Amino acid sequence: MREPSWAQQQRRRWTGLLPLFVGLVVVAELAFLGRLDMAKNAAVVRHWTSSFHFPSDSEPVDDGGDDDGRRCEDWLEQEDAVVYSRDFRTNPIVVAGAEKKDWASCSVGCKFGSGANKEPDATFKRPRHPATASVLRSMESSHYYRENNINVARRRGYNIIMTTSLSSDVPVGYFSWAEYDIMAPMHLKTEDALAAAFISNCGARNFRLQALERLEKLDIKIDSYGSCHRNRDGEVDKIKALKHYKFSLAFENSNEEDYVTEKFFQSLVAGAVPVVVGAPNIQDFAPSSGSVLHIKKLDDVASVAKTIKYLASHPDAYNKSVSWKYDGPSDSFKALMDMAAVHSSCRLCIHLATKIREKEEMTTKFQTRPCKCISSKGTVYHVYVRERGRFEMESLYLRSGSLTLKALESAVLTKFKSLNHSPIWKNERPEVIRGDDNLKIYKIYPVGLAQRQALYSFNFDSDADLRKHVESHPCAKFEVIFV
Repeated sequence: MREPSWAQQQRRRWTGLLPLFVGLVVVAELAFLGRLDMAKNAAVVRHWTSSFHFPSDSEPVDDGGDDDGRRCEDWLEQEDAVVYSRDFRTNPIVVAGAEKKDWASCSVGCKFGSGANKEPDATFKRPRHPATASVLRSMESSHYYRENNINVARRRGYNIIMTTSLSSDVPVGYFSWAEYDIMAPMHLKTEDALAAAFISNCGARNFRLQALERLEKLDIKIDSYGSCHRNRDGEVDKIKALKHYKFSLAFENSNEEDYVTEKFFQSLVAGAVPVVVGAPNIQDFAPSSGSVLHIKKLDDVASVAKTIKYLASHPDAYNKSVSWKYDGPSDSFKALMDMAAVHSSCRLCIHLATKIREKEEMTTKFQTRPCKCISSKGTVYHVYVRERGRFEMESLYLRSGSLTLKALESAVLTKFKSLNHSPIWKNERPEVIRGDDNLKIYKIYPVGLAQRQALYSFNFDSDADLRKHVESHPCAKFEVIFV
């Protein structure tokens, strides 16, 4: 057997000494950081020493290949796997002050009613314990019930607000695929009148009755079935009646952002173009561009009346305004409606569980997670993602060399495809617009944003904006909306 060369002897000698050398440096590092919290010291040194690699004679020195990144991922998966103190499957969220019910289909343990031998996590009544969150839930307009205004509710001590506002903590809108057959087929428009109205509250605090009167004066024939301006007798099924009109006066009793009631959604089901007095942002709820007419103020009535007459006398133009019934609604409409595929009670439990975990993540055992690993080809960041409407997070790894919006989307798609993931709305949407099994991302946003932000106003401005967020939020958490 040939003796090893001098170079090999020296390499073995230094390889044997390296652990001792590293140990001495570690001791020095601990002494230097002596004033810091000991738990933090341990995490810092553990992270630092993990970058050392001691090759054997038969193993090549790391050349920065893809294996290096995978080793980082494996290490992060282990080091960041801190166990939460509460398992919501065995110790579910409990909400008091409501009818007793177990939400078995919810992605987090969720029970309504009194909890067995424990204080509830939240209550719709006045809480008896300071740790119990107080919840306001209402689908009424804040123009009539002042405490439904988010700022007023906060001042009155409510911790969680559930209203029609998409800016509330857990929105409770009038819309859902289950309640409204949005994609119901069109019917022939057989009525002589251009529009139908169902208005029964004649004391509304907006201008809806004046708008109706002005439309009539401008020769828009309206069949009014409600108690206000009633000119059509007989008890009728509202949606069945609306199917035979080209237009529906979806006039709300207040003009409040996101306050969009069954009047609007029943119009969509019937295939009648909604003419709206109500939410100033009603176009956010439109199934497609040009599918809704909006009377923002009384001065708009004349121009809207002109548009109604034009559409009524030009079949091609009218058919275009309802073409979403055949082509399918926009992605933005689907993203809005899909939110309600998860019941608001379940979404409340998810919100509460998320807040409980966020609070625990401020403790030392979570704050000392590395959340990133420095390899020879750059930094590997450990981030988490979940689908909106679900609770548990999935791990993702992003490399500093390609920390881009496109890379984030690609990583999300790859992860969920590997899980054979089925979107949470899959069985709720009408079959004709469920699409195939390919996942399509509508929006990725940080966990904790209100739905108004998530759906309409939030976007990472650039790759640099995403990078800044990931670097400044260790183990950053995201939510994804699939359409």
